[in-house]
Amino acid sequence: MERILGLDVGDKRIGVAVTDPLQITAQGVATVKRKTRDDDLEAFRQLIEKYEIKKVVAGLPLNMDGSESAQTRKTVNFCQFIKKRLDIEIIYIDERLTSSWSEKILIEGNVSRENRKEYIDMLAAQMILQSYMDRPVK
Repeated sequence: MERILGLDVGDKRIGVAVTDPLQITAQGVATVKRKTRDDDLEAFRQLIEKYEIKKVVAGLPLNMDGSESAQTRKTVNFCQFIKKRLDIEIIYIDERLTSSWSEKILIEGNVSRENRKEYIDMLAAQMILQSYMDRPVK
């Protein structure tokens, strides 16, 4: 089976997770610090090649009422850029509250405030990807 890449796209960082080859679990693998679009593209090209990815699941940051926000549009624009340049399938999944859940988990794990920034996006990407894999297939 192929692996799936999960993304939590932010303005400064992008959390990255991948599935195991059997698509049972998601593991956080990186936090990509955003630079230029071309640098970001190259980082994802390398991740896609390294893990032999055929599909990307991106968290869609919707407002609490389900409507789109400015961040929703930024995320979709970035993912469409990746899709077009790397010829890869993109699937969007609602990511509401994943960052706050991730922060709560890190706080409960006694991760210092300073170190949380490093892990919060990667953990959110892991939650996004795991929730995609755990959804009922229709």
